[in-house]
Amino acid sequence: MAVIYASLIVSGYKTFGQVPKVIQAQVKEVLIQLGLGELAE
Repeated sequence: MAVIYASLIVSGYKTFGQVPKVIQAQVKEVLIQLGLGELAE
């Protein structure tokens, strides 16, 4: 699920703030691994 949210953020369909708090840490980790940690701010 974290990967799906990360792809939506990268595509511009969602923002990090729209990610449920329960999985924000996992989504942030995926974005960091992709070299896009700045999208998790």
